[in-house]
Amino acid sequence: MSRGLETGAFDQAFWLGVLARADALEVKAFTDGLLPALEPLGLEVLENRTGLVMLPSTDTAKGSRFHLGEVLASESRVRLAGVEGYAVCLGRDLEHSLAVAILDAALQTGLEIELIQTFVRQQAEKLEAADQALLRRVEQTRVEMETF
Repeated sequence: MSRGLETGAFDQAFWLGVLARADALEVKAFTDGLLPALEPLGLEVLENRTGLVMLPSTDTAKGSRFHLGEVLASESRVRLAGVEGYAVCLGRDLEHSLAVAILDAALQTGLEIELIQTFVRQQAEKLEAADQALLRRVEQTRVEMETF
């Protein structure tokens, strides 16, 4: 189960992780619905760009860390009521990372907390269900072999 759902913790690492993986269209639509309430507080886009970032991985045999390669990511930084929000999402969808950064700033400033937390928890549950379905499909491909 998602760390935030199972422990009850609702911290920045939890909500950013969920929103970055959540369905981009749902995140953008939800954020668009909040914009009328947030814009009067001085919403300012500070950064909105794409770039390549190194993808870290761990060697399963030795446990050593290495970089698997580069991945395209979108990065956004906003300021809302004097508080900066930040997001990085895989892929080139700048609107998705911008929406996540706006929600990050809103949560940090205490704006629309209950509404945003409910949305994040719903997205976390959807992601958890999708992860479990994927694990069940992967488990079906498991082959047991005897070695002599």
